[in-house]
Order: sequence, then structure tokens, then C-alpha cells
Amino acid sequence: MNAKTSKLQTKLKRNIGLDYFSTFITNLNMQSSIWVLYLAYCGLNLAEIGLLEGIYHATSILCEIPSGAVADLLGRKRSMVLSRVCIAVSCMLMLFSGSFGLFALSFIVQALGNNFNSGSEEALVYDSMKYIGQEERYVRVYGRLNVILEVSQGIATVTGGILAEYSYLWCYGACVIIAVLSLIPVILLTEAPCGREEKRKAAIRELVASHFSTSFQILRSDVRILKIIIFYSVVFASQTLLFFYSQQYYFEHGYNKIRISLILLVMSGASCLGAVLSDRLYHRFKKKIVFVGTMVIAAAFLCYSLENMAVSILAFSAAGFFNSALYPVQSDSLNQLIPSEQRATLISVNSMFFSVAMIVMFPLAGMAADHLGLTRVFVFIGAAVMVFAGLSCLGSRR
Repeated sequence: MNAKTSKLQTKLKRNIGLDYFSTFITNLNMQSSIWVLYLAYCGLNLAEIGLLEGIYHATSILCEIPSGAVADLLGRKRSMVLSRVCIAVSCMLMLFSGSFGLFALSFIVQALGNNFNSGSEEALVYDSMKYIGQEERYVRVYGRLNVILEVSQGIATVTGGILAEYSYLWCYGACVIIAVLSLIPVILLTEAPCGREEKRKAAIRELVASHFSTSFQILRSDVRILKIIIFYSVVFASQTLLFFYSQQYYFEHGYNKIRISLILLVMSGASCLGAVLSDRLYHRFKKKIVFVGTMVIAAAFLCYSLENMAVSILAFSAAGFFNSALYPVQSDSLNQLIPSEQRATLISVNSMFFSVAMIVMFPLAGMAADHLGLTRVFVFIGAAVMVFAGLSCLGSRR
């Protein structure tokens, strides 16, 4: 091993620690626990809030694959920098918007920012570990990243609730500052070699076309990838819907923003524990943990029908636990099947399927909740997810 290679490996090892730091700062997202309440405060009903979330995910569908190609072809680091800039702009738009159109613009910019990061960060870390021969540790590293993410979000949840109780201006102002600070660890990251130098010599138009063609050929030729993507998209979209609409559910039951943020903190603590134990659960129970976790998430929805706050909080926390436990399982399952050259793009395809699920589920749930109430909507979704999990399990055994 020459000195140049040794130095590169040292920098790539440092990427893991930098990504831990980046994950912590980036996920100090104080608006996550109050944005539904903020939009309701601004006069929007649940149907309009659901439509905004649909616009967010429609943007993700349009931009996810191109943003993944940007990461694969021009650099994951540059893509991550663009992501942080977009998030800062989105928070500023959210703060000073007074109409549905401007709120929609904020959601579009935020989606674009998340698109630039989606796949890029994951691919950079995985390829760094693969280059230094440590890819077998990826599930453990990804689990730690989820722990850091949950701790960071827990801090942000409580802080955001407290700030919003006094002023939404303070909350969103803090979000802008954090987005700018999150640029620091990203700038210090080092790209892992994966053949982009040769690719840049080709004509960019032909290169992009070839890149997409190869990615879709891989997706079409390996049905395992498609099944993994579809299954987890539905499960994670369901949990995301539960997380966001629970804010309004507890608000309708007389809880203020601080108490709601504390409930979300309890859930975040359970999610953190799920992330910590994800590696052990996966290695001990293998694919059984996927079915069990999905059924628990589905059952959590049904528990809201009891109209018992203690039970709903316990169910909410259990859903968060298994949701975090399943993320590393999905990520490792996909990364084992995806070539490095198309890794960021195909991970972005995975995010695109998640967006499709959100576009369908979120606005429909909001419109239904305006007429039937959130409790009935939660029960319907829980039953649907149970049926979906059962059919998927039967299909995988054939």
C-alpha cells in the first residue's frame, strides 16, 4: 500500500465520524414536531395540509432520480452541500409565507433539498466502508446513525415545542441557523473513488441516459430489489403519517405544544432504542423481525380507537421502536444487491417509491379525517397495513 492510498483510507475512515456529526446537526430539525400545528395555526385544514405533503412528495418523485444521478455522476459531497442550502431557504420561506402558494413553494424547496441528500449520504458512507474493506460493519454503523438521528430529533422535538409555544418565529429562525451550521461537517467529507473520473470524460447527455438505463435494467432484472422497495415504502409511509397526524390528534384532545413535544420525545426515545437494538434483532431473528415490526406498527394505529391517551402513547412509541429497527434492515438488504456505480440512483428510486406512497396516503388521510375524524382514519390504515403485511409474507414464501 502506497502513501497516497493509505492517506485516502484514513480520510475515508474519518467519513464515518463526520457523518455521525453531520447526522446529529442536520436532524436538529425543530419544525418536525410542530409543522402540522403551525400550518393549522395559519388557517389550513387537514386536507390542505395533506395536499402540501402531497406536493412535497410529488416534487420528490420528479427530482429524486435526477438528484441521485447528480450524486453518482458529479459527486455525493456536492449534492449534500446543495441539500443543506435548500433546507435553509425552505425554512425561511415557511417562516414568512402567508398563503397556500408560498407554503407549497417552501415544501417544494425542502423536497429538493432532501432529494439531494437522499442516497448521497448513504452511498458515500457505504462506498467509503467498501473501499476500506469494512462493508460488513455497515448495518452496525447505520444503526448508530439511526441512534444519533433519534437523539438529535428528540432534542429538536422538545426544543421546537418549547420555542413554538412562545413564538413560531424563534422555532423557524433556529432551523435556518442549524441548516447553515450543518454545512461544516459535509465540507470536510472525502469522496470515495467509484469510477466517476472516467465517466466525466464522456458526453454528459449520453452518460446520464446510460446511467438511468442501467439502473432501471438492474431494478427490472432483480425482482428482489423491487419487492424490498415497495414493501418498505408502504410501511414507512404509514409510520410517517402516524407521526405527523398524531400532532393534530393530541392537539384535538387538549394537549399544548410542549406536552405534544414531550409525547414525541417519548416516541423518539423508543425509536432510539430500536436503532440501538436493530443490529442484534436483525442477526437474531433475521427476516422474522420485518413481519413482527410491521404488524406492531399496524396495531399501533388500531390502539388509537380506544381513545385512551396512555395506550395511544405506548402504541405510538412501539411503532417508533420497530420503525427504527427496520431501517437498517432495509438499507442493508438493498445495498447488498445494488452495484456501487448506481447505488445513489437506486437508493433514490427507493425514496421515489416512498414518495408515491405518501402522495396517495397523506392527502387522502387528511381529507378523510376532516369528515370522519382522525381516529377512524387511523383504524382503517392500521387494518390495511395488517392485510398488506400478511399478503406480502405469503407472497415471499411462494
